[in-house]
Amino acid sequence: MDYGKYKYELAQKAKESRKNQVKISVKEIQLKPKIDTNDFKIKLNKSRKFLSDGDKVKFTMRFRGREAEHPEFGQRVLDNYKDELSDISEVESTSKPDGRSLTMVLAPMGGKK
Repeated sequence: MDYGKYKYELAQKAKESRKNQVKISVKEIQLKPKIDTNDFKIKLNKSRKFLSDGDKVKFTMRFRGREAEHPEFGQRVLDNYKDELSDISEVESTSKPDGRSLTMVLAPMGGKK
């Protein structure tokens, strides 16, 4: 068998497999525990758009000063986002409060479109 032909066929198979790949990106939305209702709705609509485009959304709750002493307020806000987006997304991962931040990753249902 010709080695050049063999290398060519391997390159063609690799090219074909790359053509069918789907690249998923992660969009991040940063929050604070004292978020107002209008800001909540704006970030909710933005995250809904990201999820409908097939991207994952990472919510990062940042605590400043004494806010870090009560992470349950931040967890409540993240739970509200999770409930509002439950029709088009599923929770991929959550984290425990670790100092000054708290994260949650939502993935679109059914993968990338």
